[in-house]
Amino acid sequence: LRDFTDEDIRKIADTYHNWQRCKGSDRACPVSTDDEQYQDIAGFCKSATLADIADNDFVLTAGRYVGAEEVEDDGIPFAEKMETLTALLHTQFAQGRELEQQIVANLQGLGYE
Repeated sequence: LRDFTDEDIRKIADTYHNWQRCKGSDRACPVSTDDEQYQDIAGFCKSATLADIADNDFVLTAGRYVGAEEVEDDGIPFAEKMETLTALLHTQFAQGRELEQQIVANLQGLGYE
């Protein structure tokens, strides 16, 4: 989780207000002073119709409508990524066990067990 920045909040508010002005309209709608038009943005916003919502059995989970942002493929094969990430995870598990032992030893040194 992360906290929204002022810029994040402004972007969300501007997008909402623009959508609100334009919903149900086929006309061009300015997003802000840049004269951009409201548009659905994968991973950020989607103006779902009642038909869209009905098609999803009226489930209002945002991900069903907004989808995911397109991510550029880095060209590394999945199996190779998984091997690297699994090795890193095992290293971090080992470090976690060492830290746990150090914390227990420190607590024992203070008289807590």
